Parts: sequence; C-alpha cells; structure tokens
Amino acid sequence: MAIYEFLCQDCGYNDDLIRKMDEPTLLTCPKCYKKSFHKQVSAPSFYLSGSGWYETDFKNKKAPITKEKKENKKND
Repeated sequence: MAIYEFLCQDCGYNDDLIRKMDEPTLLTCPKCYKKSFHKQVSAPSFYLSGSGWYETDFKNKKAPITKEKKENKKND
C-alpha cells in the first residue's frame, strides 16, 4: 500500500491517504463533499504492513549482548 497526497481543487483541503495503486484517483472531498479530491504528484512514500519489518518488530528491541561486550563491561 502506498501513501498518496490528495488535494481538493475547490476548497483547498489536503490529506495523505493510504491507497492501493489500482484504486481511483478522483474522490469526494471529505470537507466540501465535491468530487474534486485529486491525487497530487509528490515524493514516493509507502506503508509497511505485517510483521518482519524494523518498524514493527525490531525498533524497540535492544541488541543482544555478546561475549565481547560482557568482557568490555567487566574491564571498565
């Protein structure tokens, strides 16, 4: 899934939405309810879902302490 930037041509409301690549690019604006909410050309961005990614599985875990690290701590 990709994160796309959308902008309403009528009221100027903008938002970032997580969308599939094959979903329609023209949507109803959540603020003014007109069909003028268009996908903008912007830098690519994506959302990693599921497990096995740094953000979901490894970000808050500490690295294991190896024998070398233990020895260095004893010597300090």
